[in-house]
Amino acid sequence: MNKTDNAKRSSLSMLTIAGVTPYQETQHEMYMNPNQINHFKKILTAWKHQLTHEVYRTISYMQDEATNFPDPIDRATQEEEFSLELRNRDRERKLIKKIEKTLKKINENNFGYCESCNVEIGIKRLEARPTANLCIDCKTLDEIREKQMSG
Repeated sequence: MNKTDNAKRSSLSMLTIAGVTPYQETQHEMYMNPNQINHFKKILTAWKHQLTHEVYRTISYMQDEATNFPDPIDRATQEEEFSLELRNRDRERKLIKKIEKTLKKINENNFGYCESCNVEIGIKRLEARPTANLCIDCKTLDEIREKQMSG
């Protein structure tokens, strides 16, 4: 291994997912072993905690900042800001439900395998999208079907 490879590995190890460093696979390691399961459980739990914290922050912000402006333009601006915040929190609420569903799959020992073809989803894909429930091939086919139906 040369200096460039070491530098890349060092910079990659500094990247984190929800405050959790990426999983370092070892050679001949069994897929979805207890270390991997614990790693993804830690990521999902931290991610859920971050999102939940954002929900409470938004509620607090909206309560503190709510003002009845006499000027209609100022009122409209504030309503638009609140509307954007609420849309973001709604997306996050849906993501929290996906995270909870994924944590349930972990507890039921069904995590890490494609719901369609039952093949391994893969550590790198799960690192990028811990709530993934389809392997890359099935997800690609699903997206093609979706595009055909809407197009």
